[in-house]
Amino acid sequence: MTDPLIRIAEALERLAPPPAPAADLTAHPAYVWRGQALTPARAFAPTPLALLQGVEKQRTALLANLERLSAGHAAQDVLLWGARGTGKSALVKGAVAEVQAQGGRLALVEAATTHLETLPDLFALLATTDRPFAIFLDDLGFDAAADARALRSLLEGGAEARPAHCRLLVTSNRRHLLPRDLEAQSSAINPRDSIDDDLALSDRFGLSLGFHVVDQDTYVAIVRGYADAHGLQFEPEDAIQWATRRGSRSGRVAWQYVVELAGRQGKQL
Repeated sequence: MTDPLIRIAEALERLAPPPAPAADLTAHPAYVWRGQALTPARAFAPTPLALLQGVEKQRTALLANLERLSAGHAAQDVLLWGARGTGKSALVKGAVAEVQAQGGRLALVEAATTHLETLPDLFALLATTDRPFAIFLDDLGFDAAADARALRSLLEGGAEARPAHCRLLVTSNRRHLLPRDLEAQSSAINPRDSIDDDLALSDRFGLSLGFHVVDQDTYVAIVRGYADAHGLQFEPEDAIQWATRRGSRSGRVAWQYVVELAGRQGKQL
């Protein structure tokens, strides 16, 4: 008969299995960090940079920064901010893939924004190798300045420095990552101190790239690029009507229209 203590131990192990071993830091183009373990990204297939229209200046600046990071040179932390659906996340992934295609050793680590307090653990893990890493925090925003202090400390001024080969790439719909609380500023003893506190986080990014709503011609060009790449026929007027019904013109809306086109034409993407 099995010892009761052994059965209890086995049951507890099933309920709380030991953490999976860390992934090989040299073997994969992209990883995911959810606060406990680093795992390979299941399917890293970013949108090619050539299909990202209307963000040429942002693409040039980000790519140059990542090329420096990949080569082991000094590089900036990057804040990509602006309107929803304008290609911020797609540009991050596409730029990393472009550097890799050029032979760079750079890898992407997408870290959950709900586990920012575990970033020091991630940095400690990545410090065990000299491979360069771009740490990707997608759609980040804070409700109050106090919530942002942990990230602010990591960017600059923390007791333990980040590895030199690790840099943050953060996307946000807000330029300053925090809502502009005009009431709090007006009620503060020194309103300037309140404003400075709000700006303190965004100012710690050496490279800040803004993304804005695209005009109609750019939107149609984005649709055309996607449609040509996938062998789809489209009418510009139909694409414009689609955006009008959605109440927005953006790269995301363009892609959603292309998905609709593929479905109408009986094709997969």
